[in-house]
Amino acid sequence: MTVNAGARLDRLPISSFHRRILTLIAIGMFFDGYDVYVAASVLGATLHAGFSTLAQNAQFVSVTFIGMMLGSFLTGFLGDRFGRRFTYQANLIIFGLASIASAFAPNMSALILLRGVMGIGLGAELVAGYAAMTEFLPPQARGRWCGILNAVVVTSLPISALASAVLIPRFGWRIMFIIGGVGALIVWYLRKSMPESPRWLESVGHTDEAERMMLEIESEFAIQAPPLPAPAFAPPSTAANNFASLFGPQLFSRLFVGCTVLIVANTLIYGFVTWLPTFFVQQGLSIANSFKYSFLMSIGAPVGAAIASLSADSLGRKPAIITASALTILFGGIYPFIRDPRLLPLAGFLLVVCIYILVALLFAIYIPELFPTDVRMRALGLCNTLGRTATIFTPFLVVFLFRSHGVAGVVALMIALLLIQILAVHFFGLEPKLRRLEEMQ
Repeated sequence: MTVNAGARLDRLPISSFHRRILTLIAIGMFFDGYDVYVAASVLGATLHAGFSTLAQNAQFVSVTFIGMMLGSFLTGFLGDRFGRRFTYQANLIIFGLASIASAFAPNMSALILLRGVMGIGLGAELVAGYAAMTEFLPPQARGRWCGILNAVVVTSLPISALASAVLIPRFGWRIMFIIGGVGALIVWYLRKSMPESPRWLESVGHTDEAERMMLEIESEFAIQAPPLPAPAFAPPSTAANNFASLFGPQLFSRLFVGCTVLIVANTLIYGFVTWLPTFFVQQGLSIANSFKYSFLMSIGAPVGAAIASLSADSLGRKPAIITASALTILFGGIYPFIRDPRLLPLAGFLLVVCIYILVALLFAIYIPELFPTDVRMRALGLCNTLGRTATIFTPFLVVFLFRSHGVAGVVALMIALLLIQILAVHFFGLEPKLRRLEEMQ
């Protein structure tokens, strides 16, 4: 049998093989998310302790984005050139070691510099992990399982918030970087056993290796009853995609949608969610209450990802994205006017749920499906790069809007971007629901 990797993977029933792949990718991406989200609590603590200023916190966040921008861009080319395994292992070493070093930073300037290095690894993991997961899954389960992956990843938000609330008052903020760094290095060792994507191997002409990998995977299903069905016939693609083809007539509209929605998603996360502890401290809450409020709201992240996982394959990607965007606008418009301290966490929870429905749909499910295998990671890398580039300036804009108009000014920016996202997805977006990846060539 010639390789035909996509069709052969798509006929495999969901099994322990897929659960193993999910686990290996998810635990690495969990610590990636942890290192991203822990910044919110760390910055609140460094500001409260006088280790940093509000302006330095903005620099810290911006340098994170610069690193993640570089990491996203480089991993796109490296992943399509050297494979998925190479990139998701290399980034774990980078952000794991940089995270441990950050725990020993003597001043905020050193911490900002180390955060830039850490950001390179963080940006790479986001691109490599979702691309790899997408390429192992059949179309009928792709939305659900990629949503599950994102749900595992974003549990790092409430866990990092809870860990911060418990550990930072007792041990200081440095302990948070040690946890993230040690966890990443442990995962690096565990993921050495993860297979390379046969889809990628075939797409770059490594047919012998792709065939060996497929036979190894299929051997896990050899004794199942009933036996595997014959794979669908999928003639080899005659298109030779390269980086320039992303700007051609077939793929440019997909690239436009991908870049637009990831700019919006990054701004929602890093222009609002990660600033919550800082907002609360500046509004007069104690550091302990700030962490408690943030934790209650952050529980909405895995809830939102779970909803996305359940809705992506039933509603379709485009209707789910547009609906979640509209709900985010609704709750975002209400949130700044809540004055009752009992209702504030509830309103914030509902807003975070909607934001993370979008995060799961966009990062984990929709964008990785849009592009051919041989340029998938370059396309994802470029979309993520532009998303990160735009949000390099977000912290400074957030500080300006918060000082001038309070939380309402920040939320108004989010609403304007969400309206642009709705229009882009509605008019230019494709619908990948139940379509094989090879149909999206």
